[in-house]
Amino acid sequence: MWRFVISLLVIFNFTLAQKFEELAKTPPMGWNSWNKFGCDINEQIIKEIADAMVKNGMKKAGYEYIVIDDCWQIDRDEDGNILADPDRFPSGMKSLGDYIHRKGLKFGIYSDAGTMTCQRRPGSRGYEFQDARTYAAWGVDYLKYDWCYHGTQNSEASYTLMRDALYKAGRPIVLSICEWGTTKPWLWAKDIGHLWRTTEDIINCFDCINYWGGLGVLQIIDQSAEIGDYSGPGGWNDPDMLEIGNGVLTLSEERVHFSMWAMLSAPLIAGNDLRDMSKETIEILTNRDVIAIDQDALGISAIRWMKYGDLEIWFKPLTDNNYAFCIINRSNQPISINQDLKTKIKKKYFIDDSYTVRDLWTHKNIGTTKENIVATIPGHDVLLLKLVSNKK
Repeated sequence: MWRFVISLLVIFNFTLAQKFEELAKTPPMGWNSWNKFGCDINEQIIKEIADAMVKNGMKKAGYEYIVIDDCWQIDRDEDGNILADPDRFPSGMKSLGDYIHRKGLKFGIYSDAGTMTCQRRPGSRGYEFQDARTYAAWGVDYLKYDWCYHGTQNSEASYTLMRDALYKAGRPIVLSICEWGTTKPWLWAKDIGHLWRTTEDIINCFDCINYWGGLGVLQIIDQSAEIGDYSGPGGWNDPDMLEIGNGVLTLSEERVHFSMWAMLSAPLIAGNDLRDMSKETIEILTNRDVIAIDQDALGISAIRWMKYGDLEIWFKPLTDNNYAFCIINRSNQPISINQDLKTKIKKKYFIDDSYTVRDLWTHKNIGTTKENIVATIPGHDVLLLKLVSNKK
């Protein structure tokens, strides 16, 4: 009898693990409240953001998660259950999740592995299984799990504990590990979470480092150059959320930002106000050609193939024997290129003269690999190319 029960438990746990392993086969796409709103969030804003994601074409382009970051929680009740701020979320989180689901979207929420969140709200330490049951009951599909006020906790053990709690709760929930890359999660997180932060927080800046440790777009790209091999279907390096549409980066800098997150197979989590976007911002965030590079089924992260001073060329293999090249001008001044793309990379990828070259920002074919690519790239801008094989 006991052997039968144990066998059933093993089968049950294996089935649950399978459900979690089927999540995030491509990098998650969605929206998070923090970059734009910080703690200034409420139920009405979240509903309007969900409405906007459907109306502005982002849902059709592949965005699906609506993630509420820090400051939604206010306390715990006498039984230890986490409580949402009743003034900001009067209908409750289950009702809000239902609203998001009715839009054909998925519901994400935030907590912390420590005793408090980064904004000093109740963390999940000591309440992991209770919180996981609560999130499952609310219909949560995505958990961003932060790393503030963790004391002497071991990061791998702490995130494994929440993973086990989510497993036991029974609802498949994407686990986003957010410990800022401090303990190199790319080395240990593959069997624990579905994405893991590889850097400190992004700041709304193209080329800078903040005194508290925040990084600009270029600095995050640099930190991503050597860890691409650890990312792939079901487990992704996460260089943090997008700052596109937040009013500081120029359009050309936003193209670099979006192009390189796609090249890195990074999660595409928008962080702007979706209710009030310019036509140019919408065009960047919904560029299907660029999104396809990010969502390519191979899930291979780009490598920095060449660097000539302020000019960099990144390379990414794609399905169907296709490839992507991203040529970045990091300087303020235009740079002219005359580049032969016929090459052999890593003794593994061979590019001959049988490819059509497509510019993914102009959506035009600009030649073949029989000829060199000749172009002038403006300062802080990018040339993102897809090489499409003409071989049957």
